[in-house]
Amino acid sequence: MSRWYKLVVVTALALAPVAEARAAEPAARGEDRPIRRFRPERNTAELGIFLGTAVFARYHDFYDPATAPQEPLRRPSFEGGVRAAYFPLSFLGLELEFGALPVRYDPNGSAFLYAFRGHAILQLPFYRVVPFLLGGYGLMGLRSRPEVAGNDIDPIGHYGAGVKFHVNRLFALRLDVRHLIAAQAAQQGEGTSHLEVLAGASLTLGRKKPARPVEKVDPDRDRDGVLNDEDKCPDEPGDLPNGCPDRDADGDSFLDSRDRCPTVPGVAPDGCPPADRDRDSFLDDVDKCPDEPGVAPDGCPIRDSDGDKILDPDDNCVDQPETRNGFEDTDGCPDEVPAAVARFTGVIKGIFFDLGKATIKPTSKKTMDATVQTLKEFPSIRVEISGHTDDTGKREVNLELSRRRAEAVRDYLIAEGIAADRLQTRGAGPDEPIADNKTSRGRAINRRIEYKLLTD
Repeated sequence: MSRWYKLVVVTALALAPVAEARAAEPAARGEDRPIRRFRPERNTAELGIFLGTAVFARYHDFYDPATAPQEPLRRPSFEGGVRAAYFPLSFLGLELEFGALPVRYDPNGSAFLYAFRGHAILQLPFYRVVPFLLGGYGLMGLRSRPEVAGNDIDPIGHYGAGVKFHVNRLFALRLDVRHLIAAQAAQQGEGTSHLEVLAGASLTLGRKKPARPVEKVDPDRDRDGVLNDEDKCPDEPGDLPNGCPDRDADGDSFLDSRDRCPTVPGVAPDGCPPADRDRDSFLDDVDKCPDEPGVAPDGCPIRDSDGDKILDPDDNCVDQPETRNGFEDTDGCPDEVPAAVARFTGVIKGIFFDLGKATIKPTSKKTMDATVQTLKEFPSIRVEISGHTDDTGKREVNLELSRRRAEAVRDYLIAEGIAADRLQTRGAGPDEPIADNKTSRGRAINRRIEYKLLTD
């Protein structure tokens, strides 16, 4: 079973880019061919019913050992049920089923089997005929008189293959063949296999509406050589570049061919009134950026040339974006974290506390003083101090202890002259281990202090 599920996952990952690319192909690739109509789409649902037969093995676990012995089931057995599926991707979906199986135990009598199960479906979404694979898990229960087989419910896995045929946008037919894997007897020690063949029908919900045919239009209605999209007078032949006849629409004695404002009376030299298109109080004739609201001295906005969110007047490197790494993030220039700072990021070795307390041991002084020296040498950096514990004891206690230890380190640094607003603390408790808590060495590694550079 596990090998089969791994194969399904690997196949799904390999098929994903191909299926999505093919799903987006245009009509020029044959989208209008009958075989490609009604093919699967993403974000659709299917509701269906099914009928079929199940062929059970001689040895099975569909009995209550407290009330009845294991007896053979008559083969084959009729089955019917309902199903619902959702396909977030055109080639991959999830489905739930409920099945009912009236069966007979030879020679005891009749019983009722029922199944609840779910599975993943991997399908080829290229055509209306859709081959698919599926695999999943569920429960199968039994209801009968004590002298027949009693009542029971057991887990059961399944996988199989099949094919769907989409008759139209809504209706589809389907055939499945499945291998059922269950316990062989009530002790659950060994497995056995059953066969299931199902035929069904379903409704598909959520399909995209088909695109309406595009009406053909005359691209140049007035036959003046200027296409409708660019023709300001598409139904009147004209001799101007905009497709209109040369006229003086605004009556200011500037013909439209020379008038930059043909619908508004204007003055020399261009026929436009004094304007401030961007409404920034700088008239267009003196505004170097007439279509962008700006400021003195030229009416242009303050720029951020390199897009690093540091405006050019404050940016020491206007053509190179700032590197957001926690080191001098406000000067606007790319940089690397100095080696001296990099040594004091991540797990900090050499900081020790009394057992179960937040008291820093004297043996930590050398490491703590080195931290102080680095922070003083690089006054622009800000640091998050996080405390971590192993998983011994209650989580709430460990969270509180890790927080107090991080604050103890912060208090030490503040006492040595480091500004409080450069330091943040966090208690992670046992939630972020970096070693195995099952060994004493691993627990010792997990009890630690970490520094992380903060970015603006």
